[in-house]
Amino acid sequence: MLKDNITLTGKTVLVTGAAGFIGANLVKRLFNDENDIKIIGIDNLTDYYDVNIKLGRLKEIESLGRDWTFIRGSIADKAAITDIFTRYRPHVVVNLAAQAGVRYSITNPDAYVESNIIGFYNILEACRHSGDGEKEGVLHLVYASSSSVYGSNSKVPYSTGDKVDNPVSLYAATKKSNELMAHAYSKLYDIPSTGLRFFTVYGPAGRPDMAYFGFTDRLVAGKTIQIFNYGNCRRDFTYIDDIVEGLVRVMRHAPERKTGDDGLPIPPYKVYNIGNSHPENLLDFVTILQEELVDAGVLPADYDFDSHMELVPMQPGDVPVTYADTSPLEEDFGFRPATPLREGLRKFARWYKEYSFKQIKP
Repeated sequence: MLKDNITLTGKTVLVTGAAGFIGANLVKRLFNDENDIKIIGIDNLTDYYDVNIKLGRLKEIESLGRDWTFIRGSIADKAAITDIFTRYRPHVVVNLAAQAGVRYSITNPDAYVESNIIGFYNILEACRHSGDGEKEGVLHLVYASSSSVYGSNSKVPYSTGDKVDNPVSLYAATKKSNELMAHAYSKLYDIPSTGLRFFTVYGPAGRPDMAYFGFTDRLVAGKTIQIFNYGNCRRDFTYIDDIVEGLVRVMRHAPERKTGDDGLPIPPYKVYNIGNSHPENLLDFVTILQEELVDAGVLPADYDFDSHMELVPMQPGDVPVTYADTSPLEEDFGFRPATPLREGLRKFARWYKEYSFKQIKP
């Protein structure tokens, strides 16, 4: 197992996408773990989904009363990113800002190029120049990739050693591009970077466009939910706390800087999967979700689920299975996600009960 080579105590950490599902939970965890840490958050608060959920996450962070600075802005704004790095000089950068969603990328490609390509380039450039002159540069760049990079791979479980040259969506292509760009910058400019391929992240206060949240909204409204590929899909659902645990462990160990025979740096670069390593059949997932929604009082016990489900063909950009091989993560950091799906959906259902109650207007 790798030893920590970065202590976060006394450090300044930049978290992009800080109002996002993973970003906000990471910020709260870091403040919980560290007594002396400064966190800078940036998020452009797009209306891709309900901004009130993002504002609620920020409110929770602000209520902690810690050394927290939030900047509303886009990582695609190079001047804004340059100013943040100049003003705050972060030691560790966690890039979670991105336009998410496979299907949205089919109809709105511009958003993906702007945030996921241009925005990430701006982060890389800022990291590159962070050590100019006598300044201490960024010690570690950690960034979000996605299980979507595996595309149409038929081999499971997915391993980071697999070839990933067949994306089936623009979203997947942008995430693979992030990994390639990070590798080039690690090689050319000796920037320690670690990419994390997330597998279907879920939990309380998550993204409303994800199946578990969207299904719940539709069922509560008495609408029909669509089960793609006639239910013959399997997903590696990963609970948010497991994702954050993996992030924090990875942040504390930057890939080592070494020099190759050519005199140039060997890229201090790593990529890991973070998934539950236990793909669930979509119909089983829906059954568990229904049971937990009833148990939490979100839906009545006599709810007619069968009349509110429709089996439909596969959607463009989707894949039939996601399944993470997390053995490298376990070997290097002594950790693998393990929250059972039912436990995670139970926590979501109980959160949703309170959340939906707050949405009722007097």
